[in-house]
Amino acid sequence: MNTSNGGPHIAERFHPRVEASLPVKVLLPGRAVMARARDVSMAGLFLLAHPGDAQRQLTLSLPLPGDKEIVTTCTIRRREADGVALEFGELDWDDLIALARFLHPRLP
Repeated sequence: MNTSNGGPHIAERFHPRVEASLPVKVLLPGRAVMARARDVSMAGLFLLAHPGDAQRQLTLSLPLPGDKEIVTTCTIRRREADGVALEFGELDWDDLIALARFLHPRLP
């Protein structure tokens, strides 16, 4: 889709992202690999890591400071030079509330 000036249309995010340099454990068969989240929203995060090209999903463990650790399977939505944009899979109510507690004070 193009904008009125002919450039590409960029959809606005429903959930704003906040900057966060959080440690993230990428859970692989038999091991966990540490990475960092550049930013986080209620819907996903940007992971500063490069999973294999064939991978479409990753299971992550995201420890929220002073709160719980969220474990979920994420879908890779976009690949960039410095990492991948991930969309969270199903989160239960406790995970959603913990994520909201983390994000709320950091929102503009």
